[in-house]
Amino acid sequence: MTAVASAALSMSPPVRRRLVVGVASFGALLIVSCLVAPLVGSTSISLRRALDPALPFADNVDAQIFFIARLPRVLAAVVVGASLAAAGVVFQALLRNPLATPFTLGVSAGASLGAMLAVTSGVALAIGGVSAVPLASFAGSLAAVAVVYALASARHRGFSTSVMLLAGVTMNAFFSALILFVQYFADATQTLRTIRWLMGDLDIASYAPLLASLPLLCLALLVFAWLPRSLNLLSLGRDQAEARGVDVVRAQRLAFFSASLATGAAVSLGGPIGFIGIIVPHLVRLLVGSDHRVVLPCALLFGGAFLVACDLIARTVLAPIELPVGIVTAVIGGPFFLWLLVRRAGGRP
Repeated sequence: MTAVASAALSMSPPVRRRLVVGVASFGALLIVSCLVAPLVGSTSISLRRALDPALPFADNVDAQIFFIARLPRVLAAVVVGASLAAAGVVFQALLRNPLATPFTLGVSAGASLGAMLAVTSGVALAIGGVSAVPLASFAGSLAAVAVVYALASARHRGFSTSVMLLAGVTMNAFFSALILFVQYFADATQTLRTIRWLMGDLDIASYAPLLASLPLLCLALLVFAWLPRSLNLLSLGRDQAEARGVDVVRAQRLAFFSASLATGAAVSLGGPIGFIGIIVPHLVRLLVGSDHRVVLPCALLFGGAFLVACDLIARTVLAPIELPVGIVTAVIGGPFFLWLLVRRAGGRP
């Protein structure tokens, strides 16, 4: 029996009902968005013609647009959006801070620095069809995770989330300074390329980066499937969780590493696309409640659908010009974040 099935059987009927309805609703939304998005763009295409086996692929423009230009981008949006949304849920529970995001602990800044170094150094390395930029980005995210974890566990028995948070904020500032330093010595072409990457962009024209990220994301998802009960108890506080039999240090470490792994893989695919990790978890909580057994799978599904929709706007709102999707998520997420701050300042949960 899987962890998900076991958790579902242990739920009360109202929680199980919310889980079923939530997963069905957000899953249907994700499926619809994935079916519609590849067909919409500055150039109209016919799905029937794109899937016509009688037409040679080399002569089938509709198939080329569908399978090369749009479908990889839509799938990347699903993967990145789902990963960042789920990581946001985990980090908010781990840090007991509703304003935490997947980028709070320096993972994004480390990934950005790695990508910057790859662009400015002109490294042409490619492994398994994956270019140097996503590889360097993921390596930078792992370096940031290692530093933050070392600091969080250096002088404490176990794991200190308060030190981890302070270390993450410090690493964000430090890596941002290094990014500016590297950017200062880059030429105009390199600067333009890095700025576009830092805006968050899903301009992916092959399936190789997606396939390379799948093992990492599947590992993170396996841990996410085990975490919801522990996250529910961790949200109540360390003492409450220990009193109910949770191995707090183990749960914290698993939450930290799995969410960081998902974030690093997502950033290596699409760059630091902001606000997904805070918008989606809070919207999902407003709809399905705060139980992580329901919130985590629903946030994962809604995160994918949400970023597909944002990317569709980015591709079409100023067609034929395509905006980086990070601009769209920032325009939506900025006001939402301010509303959330005002809501919390007013004493509402």
